[in-house]
Amino acid sequence: MGTITALTAQVKNPDRVNVFIDGAFAVGLALSVAAGLRIGQEISQSELEQLDQRDEVHRARERVLRLLARRPYSSAEISRYLRRHQMDDEIIQNVIDDLTEAKLIDDDAFAAYWVEQRETFRPRSRLALRQELSQKGVEREIVAEALSDVNEIDAARRVARKQAGRWRGLAEAEWRTKMTRYLMRHGYPYDVVSEVVTETWLEVKPDEDE
Repeated sequence: MGTITALTAQVKNPDRVNVFIDGAFAVGLALSVAAGLRIGQEISQSELEQLDQRDEVHRARERVLRLLARRPYSSAEISRYLRRHQMDDEIIQNVIDDLTEAKLIDDDAFAAYWVEQRETFRPRSRLALRQELSQKGVEREIVAEALSDVNEIDAARRVARKQAGRWRGLAEAEWRTKMTRYLMRHGYPYDVVSEVVTETWLEVKPDEDE
């Protein structure tokens, strides 16, 4: 058992407090974690360790909130991120549970966001989207729901139109071969590729009267 003899704001981070026990520095805590402490209060080693644990959770949570300010992340991405910062599993799960309950981590919303962003800016096949979301640790059922409304033909059309000009001037057979290979490499099924290649060729083929 010891006595808190000083509580001082940290010079470099005034949102944190240095706690001194019996005249010696004991621990640094976030203001919110140290809120109930007072000078003259007796505190045991186990209580100090509990405060330190709460501070670890607080710091991990703040890290994640800064990350989430950039874009949504899946729970698996958050877990990997915290593990890279040497957080232990108990703290990681505590933070994920807390932010999931607050709806700040939501794998369903993340998967929908990811698909929408790809559809808007970089169209992908269902296969490619499924692989991307799987790599981000999203469960199969959530992925299936997020992909349920993906219009693969429309996505393939936009990809093909964007690439069509690269091979302008080629003979039809060579142009078709290149476009087919390109779309197949991006994961589109053959029936979609066949339809889109023909449709796009009719849009871009040279005017026979020229």
